[in-house]
Amino acid sequence: MMIRIFPYGAIQFMAFDQYKKVIKKQLGISGHVHRLMAGSMAGITAVICTYPLDMVRVRLAFQVKGEHKYMGIIHAFKMIYTKEGGFSGFYRGLMPTVVGMAPYAGFSFFTFGTLKSIGLAQAPNLLGRPSLDNPDVLVLKTHVNLLCGGIAGAIAQTISYPLDVTRRRMQLGAILPDSEKCLTMVQTLKYVYQQHGIRRGLYRGLSLNYIRCIPSQAVAFTTYELMKQFLHLN
Repeated sequence: MMIRIFPYGAIQFMAFDQYKKVIKKQLGISGHVHRLMAGSMAGITAVICTYPLDMVRVRLAFQVKGEHKYMGIIHAFKMIYTKEGGFSGFYRGLMPTVVGMAPYAGFSFFTFGTLKSIGLAQAPNLLGRPSLDNPDVLVLKTHVNLLCGGIAGAIAQTISYPLDVTRRRMQLGAILPDSEKCLTMVQTLKYVYQQHGIRRGLYRGLSLNYIRCIPSQAVAFTTYELMKQFLHLN
């Protein structure tokens, strides 16, 4: 759903740069730790700002052919607002999403930044090249950026996936027959674990998610690095 991806990505990367500056300036924290902190805070900010769009996306994607409850994006917004308690209906499952996004975004930025720093420090001629906007600054080559971004996405997804499963169960809410057993984050985690276990419950669908998140994160971080050069931010 492109209407969510654009604001989510823009807010996340913009917030990451701003939080990184604030953490370094106000708290005096730098290095790997401030990447982890800034990444977590940026992910949470982006999620809160775009969560209603994610809710609608999940509801539309879950519909079975021939049983369409929602006729489109605007109709889904109207139905959720009128049938599920107003604005609070759009934020059902927000808590596990925020709790899951903190490690996901944090470890994504942390892993990518760490791999980038190590790569440029240990093998600058092999992995790096001069930045397009500032020849004095070394940046990773495009294919290395893609590799580091993919690894970052895989690690972050593995760590946060059980909370992602919890989020989806809570977002589907009223349209599932066992919705009364999935009202809170803790209830949902317990229910999924008791019914399906770890591999078939909390980590069900992880391998398929890798197919989506690894190239997605690889392209996202590579685009971020390239745009910083095009906009003369290095």
